[in-house]
Amino acid sequence: MTAREAGDLADDRALLGRTSTAERVADILRGRVAEGWFPPGTRLSEDSIGGALGVSRNTLREAFRLLTHERLLVHELNRGVFVRVLAVDDVEDIYRTRRLVECAVVRGLGHPPYPLEGLAAAVAEGEAAAHAGDWPGVSTANIHFHRELVALAGSARTDELMRGVLAELRLAFHLVADPRVLHQPYLARNREILDALRAGERATAERLLARYLDDSRARVAAAYARAVEAPSSPTP
Repeated sequence: MTAREAGDLADDRALLGRTSTAERVADILRGRVAEGWFPPGTRLSEDSIGGALGVSRNTLREAFRLLTHERLLVHELNRGVFVRVLAVDDVEDIYRTRRLVECAVVRGLGHPPYPLEGLAAAVAEGEAAAHAGDWPGVSTANIHFHRELVALAGSARTDELMRGVLAELRLAFHLVADPRVLHQPYLARNREILDALRAGERATAERLLARYLDDSRARVAAAYARAVEAPSSPTP
């Protein structure tokens, strides 16, 4: 970890407040993994991260344990803790889970209008990032879109489930060589889903979403398979 990275992570210390817990540390690290700050295969330094956050070694180890249970980290005996590198089967399974959850959320929406401000902001975020040529930013905006979509259920448990699922998916995104090819097709599709929900067309939105996720699964799994087969792929 560089001095600049340590300084950035230290900025998160304020999130811990006076009731510093392993769960809160895990929340911070989960977010950093999801944003690509710790790429797959990265060894996590207890000294650097614990020092930056100002937490004890035991607290940090408990946070690592929680994220290992969520399949974001792996512990290698006598080597340390690493950000997990997914298998292709993991990517397929993540998409099966997403389809079950996200489509069920849309199907279960009540009568319109729906609170779509967060969803609209995520669409605008993605379009602005694409205009700037920031394709990792498009990827982040896309994750925000699906997180906001699931948030329409108003369920803290569903939100928590999807935070972990989407963070795990980002582990696949970080190894794909061309994020533009991967994410650009879904900008227009995100807007189509948003427009359908604005019009109160819940069944149309669910149909668009299901097709979206099926297409994305095939595209991401194929791109990821090529990436992990490449000789330069990082490994723990």
